[in-house]
Amino acid sequence: MKPDDQILIIFGASGDLTKRKLLPSLFELFDRDMLPAHFVILGVARTKFTDEEFRKEQKKNLRQFLKGTPPSDERLELFLKSVQYITLDTEDTKEYCLLVKKIADIRKTENIPDRLLFYLAVPPQKYELIAGALKKTKLNDTGEKGGWRRIIVEKPFGSSLETAQRLNQYLCSIFEEDDIYRIDHFLGKETVQNILVLRFANQIFESLWNRNYIDSVEIYAQETLGVENRGKYYEGAGALRDMIQNHLMQLMGFVAMEAPSAFDAELMRDEVAKVFRSLHPLSVDDVIRGQYIAGEADGKKWLAYREEKGVEADSVTETYVAMRFYIDNWRWGGVPFYFYTGKRMVKTKSEIIINFKNVPHHLFTGMCAYSSCNRLVLKVDSPESISLKFGLKVPGSFFEVKQVSMDFAYDSLCNTYIANAYERLLLDAMQGDSTLYTRTDALELSWRFIDPILQEWAKNPEEGLIFYPAGSKGPEERKRLLQHFMPDGDIL
Repeated sequence: MKPDDQILIIFGASGDLTKRKLLPSLFELFDRDMLPAHFVILGVARTKFTDEEFRKEQKKNLRQFLKGTPPSDERLELFLKSVQYITLDTEDTKEYCLLVKKIADIRKTENIPDRLLFYLAVPPQKYELIAGALKKTKLNDTGEKGGWRRIIVEKPFGSSLETAQRLNQYLCSIFEEDDIYRIDHFLGKETVQNILVLRFANQIFESLWNRNYIDSVEIYAQETLGVENRGKYYEGAGALRDMIQNHLMQLMGFVAMEAPSAFDAELMRDEVAKVFRSLHPLSVDDVIRGQYIAGEADGKKWLAYREEKGVEADSVTETYVAMRFYIDNWRWGGVPFYFYTGKRMVKTKSEIIINFKNVPHHLFTGMCAYSSCNRLVLKVDSPESISLKFGLKVPGSFFEVKQVSMDFAYDSLCNTYIANAYERLLLDAMQGDSTLYTRTDALELSWRFIDPILQEWAKNPEEGLIFYPAGSKGPEERKRLLQHFMPDGDIL
């Protein structure tokens, strides 16, 4: 079912996120006939463009950033007919009267009801400023029956519990909580959504999904890339804020949640919040933090983090975090969960790994001695896949057991289009489905969980910071968190 007719207003329309992710995703939705019949994308930014100049610029960007077979000029131009632009200094509230008029003109010309979806593709320091200007010009209100207002807010949502609470309170004074969509593109990935189906539609998994059968849970998000041109942003964030609070916590919530009584957005988000409320408090001994120094991988030499553009020469910002924690509830009591995230790692890997317990007695030779032969691996990054690993007899041997894998890759569904994360999440917001968006209570609970660590690091900035070569597996000290090793030499 298509979304209602509406206007999508993108603040930051001349920026990187819009050209790389938002407009390409919107084109894919258009190309599959999933956009509303009456729909306009209104770009808002300080850069001076006419409508035609902006369309010309975005046509060039679409050709660069769209995946797969390049679309025809005719198809691109048909999509770009729905794209308009207004030059606006978003820091000057007096100029928002121009936006009010532009929206009124579009509604009249395109016959669109009073339904507006705002997307804040701007730096976080502008969130409150733009939201306040929308309130001042009454663009946050609708008096028309069937009308609505929604706002999508990009990460990072706050930099601490205090700042997140302040931003939440401010936005909730302007928009209803149900109309605030805090986006996390990890949750739009097909594999992440399938966690719910894999668990709750399959008795063979759900009956084993507890402390009696699961030895540990690992969640990885590591990459070979450094901070690139984001050094200034990263200096104020670091790996704990940038990846764990924003992304890995949400993945963990899906893995650990209980089944809701119905497939309903609020019931689903209730269960995620319950998991976050059950998290055992962290101590600094549960967390390893590191920063990459100069190194070499695949024949390339990489700079140290402190040598990157926009980074202080004596920076203590972490580019790597390994963390062990527990969930104090009946299902997960005593099961260690691990987060691993880092930049300039030996390989890019975003995975959720469920390690099942070993059999109580080893009858056969070659069995996984330190951990179970049974692992469920959900690969989140492209190409997305699910692998079930188990032990089988080596042909011709005298009952020697080796780990084998049964694999499913999403791209093997050759006749099925796999939407990217932003396509899914944009469509959900247009339809008013907040299932894959973060709610206020869950967001604040996740900040409450990691805030004590951030405060301890702030008190002792250099204490515990470990350096690792770019292109490596990370700090060797990460092994301190582990209770055992995997048979292939990789650590949990």
